[in-house]
Amino acid sequence: MEKTLNVSHSGSSKGKWSTDRGNPAQRQARSGSYSPGSGTVSDSSHQSQTQKRHLEGFLNKYTNLLQGWQSRYFVLDPELGQLQYFINEHSKNLKPRGSLPLIGSLVAPSDEFPFMFTVYAANGDLFKLRACDAREQQTWMTQLQLYARRHSDSSAKVMSQAEGQQKNLVNSIESLPSRGPLSSLDQDLLLLKATSAATLSCLGDCLSILQHNVCQAAQHITHGHTQGSNADNNSSWSRPKPVSDDHVKNGELTGHDTSPKHQPNSPAHRNKDRFKDTENSSPDSLDSSEEITDSEDNEEEDLGVLDDQRSIILHLLSQLKLGMDLTRVVLPTFILEKRSLLEMYANFMAHPDVFLAITSGGTAEERIIRFVEYYLTAFHEGRKGAVAKKPFNPILGECFHCTWDIPRHKVRPLRTTSSSPAPAAAPSVQHASADGVGSYRLRFVAEQVSHHPPISGFYCECEERRICVNTHVWTKSKFMGMSIGVSMVGEGVLHLLEHGEEYVFTLPSAYARSILTVPWVELGGKVSISCAKSGYSATVTFHTKPFYGGKVHRVTAEVKHNPTGTIVCKAQGEWNGTLEFTYNSGETKVIDTSKLPVIRKKIRPLERQGPYESRRLWQHVSAALKTGDIDTATEHKHQLEERQRREGKQRTASHVPWKPKYFIKEGEGWVYHNPLWKTK
Repeated sequence: MEKTLNVSHSGSSKGKWSTDRGNPAQRQARSGSYSPGSGTVSDSSHQSQTQKRHLEGFLNKYTNLLQGWQSRYFVLDPELGQLQYFINEHSKNLKPRGSLPLIGSLVAPSDEFPFMFTVYAANGDLFKLRACDAREQQTWMTQLQLYARRHSDSSAKVMSQAEGQQKNLVNSIESLPSRGPLSSLDQDLLLLKATSAATLSCLGDCLSILQHNVCQAAQHITHGHTQGSNADNNSSWSRPKPVSDDHVKNGELTGHDTSPKHQPNSPAHRNKDRFKDTENSSPDSLDSSEEITDSEDNEEEDLGVLDDQRSIILHLLSQLKLGMDLTRVVLPTFILEKRSLLEMYANFMAHPDVFLAITSGGTAEERIIRFVEYYLTAFHEGRKGAVAKKPFNPILGECFHCTWDIPRHKVRPLRTTSSSPAPAAAPSVQHASADGVGSYRLRFVAEQVSHHPPISGFYCECEERRICVNTHVWTKSKFMGMSIGVSMVGEGVLHLLEHGEEYVFTLPSAYARSILTVPWVELGGKVSISCAKSGYSATVTFHTKPFYGGKVHRVTAEVKHNPTGTIVCKAQGEWNGTLEFTYNSGETKVIDTSKLPVIRKKIRPLERQGPYESRRLWQHVSAALKTGDIDTATEHKHQLEERQRREGKQRTASHVPWKPKYFIKEGEGWVYHNPLWKTK
């Protein structure tokens, strides 16, 4: 028997509730209030509780400002735990037009329109719905809330069962003897413990995220701000954080500190004095006559992971969660390189002659091709060696200075195209190369401008060539099971002042693979280079190795003239090996990055460096790592980290904001305070 109720709203189309009341025996067994839908009556009988029940019928759904409210046929599926809707009743056997997951969802009435209620899903989606009257509104809300709780409780039950099984697994492994053919220290079993714990933690986090989203939605409803709920959830790393206990401010942990706010010898005042004489400093204000050619070798020994180190890594893995941000995780000292991340950025400039040749291009096409050539050949020296070791995390305020002296006759492109006109700047370069006199000076400065999130800024300029580059990078690392991924969030801008061109570019991600055996590093992801003035752009793709077969360190690139859609250059090869470039003129060029000459940077001796310069700051850690004294290296590293925490707390207590020395915040990025494009 089918009961049809006609309902209507002002400004909305009519709909109906379709209710199959079932056979007389079923009706006689039921007791309780009426619930519309296919065989759906709320009661307490065992027969009704075990029956597969569906609630379905017409509701008005808010679509958008243009279309307003529209009548749709809704089906509450208890097995899938979803609220689905269709155009009409006849299409309910087809694919639904839309659906909301009910697990972790929130159902609440709304005062915007009569008989309106809203269903907030844990994934952020929502349905705004209207019933025909208060009774129908309450019926739908009751059933939706019932199924939301039912599926949430069942998920928690499954999680509890999984935790019990994982605990039994761990107990079984630990109960094994420490010696023998199958021991509790077997590497495969230790790995099984670590991965099972990581998987379980990941599942738990998923449920926590669902519950957190529901709580946030409930707070918005309570305060009457449902319209702005999505906007409140949008966040970015550049947004300032509020001051509160156990939160982060200016890169440091904050908290209540009862110490005096103004102490002459406090870290905050030492920080203030550190900037007093250097607020207007620039790379060229440093005495270059004190600099000497760097003799450090960035090559790391390829020894793999030792047995005692592997057990430490396994213990660490058992505490990590898949996808977990590793920014605040203290990693073992033995995985560290003997250089700071800021110095690694400087090593990307190991071919400064190729960099300076960019601005000599006679056409916009020539210049972006030269930039792509430089970009692809820069990573092999900055990421020296195949061993996946981690540079030091720079502390807040740490900086690194260096310069390069490039003989003028060496500043030439990696290729010469017969089809291109003579470069505009070529006469001066050719004249210099004829007598071999003189050199260009390239200056570099990097600074850690934020600690949480970890953001570095670096700037490089050559005043004679009127070329400079400004970059800010947030290194965002995460745990990926047997790998660690580091995303280089941010962008750089290359300025060619002679041509009035700006090239905006991004950076690839890095991955440390096989962290339990012989760790190795690869780059991955798609990056872009674009010049708005010329209309040229480039796409560079760093390919990660497939699970089965395939080559490592592959990279492909394509340079395009956007107004015409013409591909002017293609490249392929390995970023740390051989690269082949094909140009639209038909010419090809092969570049072996391992054979490119490296021009060593110049730095000041340790005794002439400032206390926050990288080499001097990390000198004891580096020296201990060179001798293999991991305990001493760990102790010195811990002292630096503790000093940073103390000074951060003191700045908070003294209300002295952190002020970087060389970079200023502009929008979502960081810019060098005295760049070439503002002074020349």
